[in-house]
Amino acid sequence: MKDFKISVSFDMRSPDWATPTPRLYRAAIEMAAFVDRIGADQIGLMQHHGSDDGYLPQPFALAGGMAAVTQRIRFVLGAVILPLHDPLELAEQIAVVDNMSDGRLNVIFGAGYVPYEFAMFRKSLKDRARLMDEGLEIILRALKGERFEADGRPIFVRPLPVQEPEDIVLVGGGVPASAKRAARFGVGFGPMKGELVDIYLSECERLGHRPRTSFRPRPGMPLAIHLCEDPDQGWEAIAPHAVHVITEYAKWAEAEGDGSNSPFKGLTDPAVLRHAGMFAAWTPQMLLDAVAGREGGNIGFQPLLGGLSPEEGWKSLRLLEQTMPALREAIAA
Repeated sequence: MKDFKISVSFDMRSPDWATPTPRLYRAAIEMAAFVDRIGADQIGLMQHHGSDDGYLPQPFALAGGMAAVTQRIRFVLGAVILPLHDPLELAEQIAVVDNMSDGRLNVIFGAGYVPYEFAMFRKSLKDRARLMDEGLEIILRALKGERFEADGRPIFVRPLPVQEPEDIVLVGGGVPASAKRAARFGVGFGPMKGELVDIYLSECERLGHRPRTSFRPRPGMPLAIHLCEDPDQGWEAIAPHAVHVITEYAKWAEAEGDGSNSPFKGLTDPAVLRHAGMFAAWTPQMLLDAVAGREGGNIGFQPLLGGLSPEEGWKSLRLLEQTMPALREAIAA
């Protein structure tokens, strides 16, 4: 069987010219129930703060709402920006959502990179590594049920999660240090680059830690696919939304400076976006052909991409429903 995951993701961006935010949230809940029923593997919920377009700031809240209308699909929250938040509160949110979903939660913690976000939370980018390490230690100990002190305050979390904490938590990142951090803490790994998984596995072996969940990005598949009957018409429908998403990410990458690992850095020309392949408008047959030609990867969908109208997003998801039997057969081949 090929190594593919079918993922449906939401960042809840809603620029002022696109679908109003309340409509997007209602649609996202309904879409979660739908993709759970048709057999998608996971729902991805992202996080950023203080974005003009309303980028999702509280993925745990949305995951809880989605957990209430789903039965089997997993939730992957990420990257949750650990250095910005109180790890005690994050541990409590993890425990509650893991119970609400009956153990269907993964959380990828990232160090963050947007200067404005760190200014909002009165944190320094220079402290990211220290805050990641301190936060991971507190979260893991708290979710194991320990009662202890950290930074001079008592820590105690109830309820406890359904899953083992190490099976919930993943470290994200785009540098070898992130792979080593994940191995050191004995948690999972969700990198930006597939080759970093090899470093993670090697470090786990060296430290005597059992590898946990890891996601290996593979080249060749778009970040998100919009299924349609005509690729030109499908692209016309999503183009302004894709342009908005890419250019906003590119602005954040530019603000980060020369140290940015963002794949969006410098990608600000809308004229080349379609050919860059990050977002694609494909027919179902084009999707099946792509899967047949690869050994694995993420088959991603963003049905509300950049404030895309729910009506257009539903067209893509209903085509996915029709294609799912053939898609599962292609993955199993």
